[in-house]
Amino acid sequence: MSRLNVVLALVLVACALAVIQAQHRARTYFVELERLKKEARVLDEQWGQLQLEQGTWANPARVDTLARTRLGLIAPPHDRVRIETLTNAP
Repeated sequence: MSRLNVVLALVLVACALAVIQAQHRARTYFVELERLKKEARVLDEQWGQLQLEQGTWANPARVDTLARTRLGLIAPPHDRVRIETLTNAP
């Protein structure tokens, strides 16, 4: 009977170690999950800021103003504008 008790004690210790390892792994995964959630929130905030910035930079009035002020561009006179049409358009 003492041999059975030793085997059962070893099985009990092995099960206890498995539970400890599983709990440790679960805690590690939870910490990693929380870190990734925080990173996702930061990235979502940055994405929103980038979309807002893109909308600002893509505004035609802003592009026109920057072209005129920074680059010194002007609209060509009407007699210099020519519109071409494609005859064999697909």
